Amino acid sequence: MVRREIMRGEPWIAIPQICVQDDGDLLVTYTPGGSPFGYPESGTFPVGRHPWMLAGGTSWRGHGRLELHWTGVEHSLFLFWAGAEREFQGWYFNLEDAPRRTSIGFDTLDHELDVWWAADAETYEFKDVDDFEETGPARYPGRMPAIRAEAARIAARLDAGDHWWDKSWAEWTPDPSWAPRALPADWTTVPFEAR
Repeated sequence: MVRREIMRGEPWIAIPQICVQDDGDLLVTYTPGGSPFGYPESGTFPVGRHPWMLAGGTSWRGHGRLELHWTGVEHSLFLFWAGAEREFQGWYFNLEDAPRRTSIGFDTLDHELDVWWAADAETYEFKDVDDFEETGPARYPGRMPAIRAEAARIAARLDAGDHWWDKSWAEWTPDPSWAPRALPADWTTVPFEAR
C-alpha cells in the first residue's frame, strides 16, 4: 500500500509500504529499508518541496519503520530498530492527520511536532517544537491549536500511565522475504481528500 502525504491540497511525498495488519480500526504498516520516496514532478508547492527531497533523500534507510495508525486518531506510533542486533530504539508518537483510505493505501500529513520515548529513558520528550512553530502557520493554517492539543493529550495519557498500544510490537520482526515495493505509476493522480 502507499502512504501519501497531502500538503495544502496536493501530493507532497509518497512511500510504498507493506500492510502488516488491518482490522478496520488499527492499521499497521511497514516500510522496509530501501523503500523509495516518491515526490511529485509538478505542483504549486505553496510551502515548498518536501524537506526530505530538498535534503536529497531518495529512500528509507536502516532496518525499516513500523507504523501503527488508528482510525480517526490524529497521531500514529512509529517503531524503530538499529544495529546489527536490531535493537528496539523506542516509541515515536508522530502527530499527523488521521489516515484517510484511498484505492492505493492511505493519505495523511505529518504535523512535524512529535513525542519521543526512547526505550532506555524514564520518560518522553517533545521533538521539533521550534520547527513546528516556525513552519506550522503556513503548513497547517488554522490547525495549530488542535495539533498542540493532540500533543498535550498524548503527554497527559503517558503521564497517567495509559499505554493505549500493544507494547509487544517492540518484539515484532518482518518477514525476511519482504523487499521494498515500487510506487504505482499513477500515485499522484489517485483522488484524495484535502484538509
